[in-house]
Amino acid sequence: MKLHANARTCPHSRRLAVDRVEAEGWTLAAAAEAAGVSVRTISKWRRRFREEGEQGLLDRCSAPASVPSRTGEARVAMIAGLRRLRMTGAEIAETMGMPASTVSGILTRIGLGKLWRLEPLEAANRYEKKRPGELVHGDRRTRCRGIGWEYVHVAIDDATRLAYVEVLEDERAATAVGFLRRAIAHFAAFGIRVERLMTDNGNAYRSAIHALACKALGIKHLRTRPYRPRTNGKAERFIRTMLGGWAYGAIYRTSDERRGALTGWLDFYNRRRPHRSLGRQAPIERLHALNRNNVLGSYT
Repeated sequence: MKLHANARTCPHSRRLAVDRVEAEGWTLAAAAEAAGVSVRTISKWRRRFREEGEQGLLDRCSAPASVPSRTGEARVAMIAGLRRLRMTGAEIAETMGMPASTVSGILTRIGLGKLWRLEPLEAANRYEKKRPGELVHGDRRTRCRGIGWEYVHVAIDDATRLAYVEVLEDERAATAVGFLRRAIAHFAAFGIRVERLMTDNGNAYRSAIHALACKALGIKHLRTRPYRPRTNGKAERFIRTMLGGWAYGAIYRTSDERRGALTGWLDFYNRRRPHRSLGRQAPIERLHALNRNNVLGSYT
């Protein structure tokens, strides 16, 4: 038990005061004066002792049983997710459309008030597939708009970092399957046949509908380790780049205006943005280089 720093009494002194009243016949006023507290306080401890015994003399949590205005758990989870992307409290507040003081209080309450409190990074386990389509990383992120919510679904090829993105209304299984089919068609237009898909353990990806779709499409579905988003690191890193470059990289008047800007940003990312892990190549350049190597390799 941890006593309040400013507490005038402890369980022992409370029992002494109660005994003076109950056993020795002291008045409440006399016992209160001796303990240096109010008559109301002595009366409270005597009542609790009569009702609960020694247990009633222990400190109780001062937090209210319910807080009707407290931020919902879904929104708290979103704040925690954005914090794990190493966003500042001010950035999270702007993203969520919430007061900075509220976000700061929530981050403190869930133990993420300081960036260094984020879980330590595991040892890097870097890998890169050799063939386009050998592994595609899939993921989705929730973000707030004026009314309701929007879900950003992403798919990124491991070998080339070529990305496909859609902003959809939800993250249900049927929606995820529809996105998967369109993503596969998108990659096919670049000559990429998707062989395997890696996602997190979201409900949509664990559904029977999604499993049947992957089987029908001839794709092996892999899921990340629970509570380890870094095992789907290429998708996570792309999402951070996308949020900074597109979603929060400009001031938009409406959600529709921001959604309209996605096509241009994605074209820039795929065709012109140098990628450090690709030797300063853009994803489309990487794709062409791998295709050339594959053609040359077939003649050797």
